[in-house]
Amino acid sequence: MTRSNTPQQLLITWLTRQLPLEAAAWFNATLDKLAEAPLERTINLAISVATRKLGKAYLELEEGDRAAAQAARRGWRPERWSVDQAARVAILLATANGDIDAFCKRLDQLLRTADVGELIAFYQGLPLYPEPARHRARAADGVRTNMRVVFEAVAHANPYPAEQLADGPWNQMVLKALFIDSSLAPIAGLDERCNEDLALMLCDYAEERWSAGRSVSPELWRCVGAIATERTLACLNRALTGHDRRECEGAALALYTNGSAAALALLADAGDLLQRAENNELQWDQLAQGE
Repeated sequence: MTRSNTPQQLLITWLTRQLPLEAAAWFNATLDKLAEAPLERTINLAISVATRKLGKAYLELEEGDRAAAQAARRGWRPERWSVDQAARVAILLATANGDIDAFCKRLDQLLRTADVGELIAFYQGLPLYPEPARHRARAADGVRTNMRVVFEAVAHANPYPAEQLADGPWNQMVLKALFIDSSLAPIAGLDERCNEDLALMLCDYAEERWSAGRSVSPELWRCVGAIATERTLACLNRALTGHDRRECEGAALALYTNGSAAALALLADAGDLLQRAENNELQWDQLAQGE
């Protein structure tokens, strides 16, 4: 891979192309200063004034930019980033000069003093930082936050959690998404990381909701349906035969996706839900959006 195709250089290219001349000049001058001497005061100042200098417009990616992003880093989706977020990550990457200990110390300090906008940028940048395994604890901290927008910076459209988090923190991230009414659909690697412990946790959560007379997100069943056990199938059948239309649809899609004889047997008496699943009329993205 040539240097021009690294994530940092792609960010620089996109920002220089999109920003007004004065803003682009400030951004590139800042990078030049960091290349000469990555002083902490220069880094901190650049991070803090990025929004004022550059604005908060979304990155305007052209045809081929998404493919370039995937070639540079599989699973990276920068189309969700704003220009100030992209600049902050590019500035931080400019300080990654091979000293991973210094980089991690700097990142920890920035996370401790960051405002919400800065936190979002730093957590979105997780898949781009050197030595990915060194940042697992930071990602776990990010999904424990009480701020939904920060949680989603880690959990949504970010390949890092699926690649690096162990089952324990991964499962807690998925469960927390449901607790805070955050969609599961944008979680990268959701289907691949389904596991029995998660399925049982979600069954417990669903039963608690039902006992309290509350509904369950139809997305929950996506992670339960992947595991065909007596317990999970019983929960899916209860959702399938309940009175909440969206829960029924989520359970039906989960059972159909599972495809086992036991799962399909439950669908046999589910009215038109089996046919709708066969006709691709039930989709997780649509259920997530309440359609």
